[in-house]
Amino acid sequence: MKRIGILTSGGDAPGMNAAVRAVAGKAMAEGLEAYGINYGFAGLVAGDIHKIEAADLDGVIQRGGTLLYSARYPEFAHEEGQLKGIEQLKRFGIDALVVIGGDGSYHGALRLTEHGYNTIGLPGTIDNDIPYTDFTIGFDTAVNTNVQALDRIYDTAHSHDRTFVVEVMGRGAGDVALWSGVSIGATAIVVPEVDWSMEAIANKIKHNRANGHRSNLIVLAEGVMGAQEFVEKLSEYGDFDARGNTIAHMQRGGNPTAKDRVMASKMGAYAVELLLAGKGGLAVGIQNNQLVNHNILDLFESKHDVEVSLDKLNEEISFK
Repeated sequence: MKRIGILTSGGDAPGMNAAVRAVAGKAMAEGLEAYGINYGFAGLVAGDIHKIEAADLDGVIQRGGTLLYSARYPEFAHEEGQLKGIEQLKRFGIDALVVIGGDGSYHGALRLTEHGYNTIGLPGTIDNDIPYTDFTIGFDTAVNTNVQALDRIYDTAHSHDRTFVVEVMGRGAGDVALWSGVSIGATAIVVPEVDWSMEAIANKIKHNRANGHRSNLIVLAEGVMGAQEFVEKLSEYGDFDARGNTIAHMQRGGNPTAKDRVMASKMGAYAVELLLAGKGGLAVGIQNNQLVNHNILDLFESKHDVEVSLDKLNEEISFK
């Protein structure tokens, strides 16, 4: 093996650049060449590929977003698209590939491995919804971004005795909402994985107000419903002077935290080690603070475990 390709796919996540840097840096340290593929699988098919030099990696570990850009390319689900991508890999002499992204990206990585190109997947998504890894690259930064925003919203809620419903990202998973909510002492956290009752939340707000706690913050996972819809449904149970907010795409940007930078660095270097050992079709993860790898196919047959106990914890220690 002489050349390793790297691409980022799907939604961007803070720490992707740290992962790219680690893969390229480790490859160079092992005497290999690293090639960047712009715009994910769309760029692979189009041949938007370039050699990465050491100077290209200066100052990238602290940058959010992805220096390789990203794009969604559903056509890669079809064999025609996959074969076009393989033609480009052969054209540039790329022997193996590291794909940084989420569930959809992993499907593309698996297809390439099935066609004979060893490919390793790194979990790059703020949603933290990938099985067999405790954390994904970008999750910690997204939660910290939310905490800063929620702290500011709480100031306004407290100043006006209002209830705020704040919608956060996470796609169909509640991890971002749970960690964000516990971190700011939310009145309630509403996620797809836990049964909840609008009436119960309304009663808790009423109880809080009766006991002198007039400002309330509800953290809502986007996989449940939108913030404004939630506010409208909540108003059926009383006048809580509620406002809806959506933090939205700012969660995907910004300088990655130290945790995301270190984790991405470890995962990126480990991916190169696996490829040097002739292994492919694997997804890298971190469990109990140890690097692990699993067959990508196993991820599609498994479900991510959400730490739903955080919801119970928040209920137990939040204001009564």
